[in-house]
Amino acid sequence: MTYDLYIGDRTFSSWSLRGWLMLEKFGLPYEAHFVGLYSGTMAADLAHLAPARLVPALRLPDGTVLGESLAMAETLAERHPEAGLWPTDPTARATARWLCAAMASGFGALRGACPMQLQHVWDGFDPDAETKVDLERIEDLWQHARGLPRTDGPWLFGSYSLADVFYAPVAARIIGYDLPVSTEARAYCHETISDPTFKAWRAAGLKKVYDPFPYELGLPKRDWPEPDS
Repeated sequence: MTYDLYIGDRTFSSWSLRGWLMLEKFGLPYEAHFVGLYSGTMAADLAHLAPARLVPALRLPDGTVLGESLAMAETLAERHPEAGLWPTDPTARATARWLCAAMASGFGALRGACPMQLQHVWDGFDPDAETKVDLERIEDLWQHARGLPRTDGPWLFGSYSLADVFYAPVAARIIGYDLPVSTEARAYCHETISDPTFKAWRAAGLKKVYDPFPYELGLPKRDWPEPDS
């Protein structure tokens, strides 16, 4: 039983990262297929998956096609209850679903102003007021999650869950744009980018060179931090 996962450019596609982590991090069998987000071939690459039009897209072993990351997450959790995609505690599990839904539907200012990029850190980026409001809300949700029943571990609910999958690109944005967050939130972001699975995704993306670089800001750049695994 193998899933077919369709993803875009690793350096920039935040939703593709989420789709990949759902499978890779929880040890589910899959084959990755790459879609040309920046080469203009995305529509053709996904034509056989209609009506799916965006990445990630998932084809189940029986041929069923899924778009939308929340649908993919719930389906995989339903099909693999032993994998622990959601927290085991009912309160934590309900809250994790809330956090994932909030990410999928919100934080438009942060997502618009700070497209995910995993190559470097922008030096001197100044977030606007709306982006700061999104960051404050994210920190509120993270703090709320940490106050619930939890297992041992550094993640939002102790053990790694789909909530950490959905917020991994947020952590990458906070690092990549050096956004103003609390010490606790920044530590969680560093935990995310230190994870070996995340580092493997980023390393694969760095093999592709972009000229011109998408989303160029004209700001100085610093090296991406390389914390220990």
